[in-house]
Amino acid sequence: MLDGLLRDKVVVISGVGPGLGRALAQRSAMAGADVVLASRTESRLKASADEVTELGRRALVVPTDITDEDAAAQLVRRSVEEFGRVDALINNAFAIPPLSDLADTDLDAIRQGFETTVLAALRLTRLFTPALAETRGAVLMVNSAVLRHSRRNYGAYKMAKSSLLSLAQSLATELGPKGVRVNSIAPGYIWADSLKWYLGHLAEQRGVTREEVYEEIAATTDLRTLPEPDEIADAALFLISDLARIVTGQCLDANAGEFHH
Repeated sequence: MLDGLLRDKVVVISGVGPGLGRALAQRSAMAGADVVLASRTESRLKASADEVTELGRRALVVPTDITDEDAAAQLVRRSVEEFGRVDALINNAFAIPPLSDLADTDLDAIRQGFETTVLAALRLTRLFTPALAETRGAVLMVNSAVLRHSRRNYGAYKMAKSSLLSLAQSLATELGPKGVRVNSIAPGYIWADSLKWYLGHLAEQRGVTREEVYEEIAATTDLRTLPEPDEIADAALFLISDLARIVTGQCLDANAGEFHH
């Protein structure tokens, strides 16, 4: 299904962890891309790099604090020096602010959420723009289904992600004349370790099984399932591939039909 979709392209992924970031790296390699892996935790990067190389593609590990200008610039330099080109940047890094009412949320915590989720994505995109313009490449912002609801306690999170969406749309207009596309993907639930733990926690509190809690939540989606990381990654790969060569400034909801947009 993915064979050749990103053949010999170079994909840079920020925020590589055990969930979606790892899946993005694996699926990019399966699609034929070499991958640059960036996050603060080097051990996670090395684990993902091993998976990429096992798939027959090259991986570059660059431990990076993307909120630091010099570190971000070093990420760009090493990517270009190693591979000679960059075809796609996936801004997957984010910081979840305290999940509390806005009236009670510490303003410094809200600022930190914006620093990692929004400003760091802008920083990386600006730094990678010259390389992306040479390849007529693509930028993808990993957003969230929090865009589609206003549930209590998610105010600070929605503020940051809504800003990220506006950033992507504005960059699409600014970078389009350079041939660079900018899109967003908005996952809902992702059936990865953190959600598995949380549903287990809920199940223990209620005295039921995790499978029962899963079924209750899955029943709120049209497809009656919670997306796997690979499924979200595949939708992301479409947006950075040539199949979406005429698509820019858009946000693709990937949520099994939990919300319609």
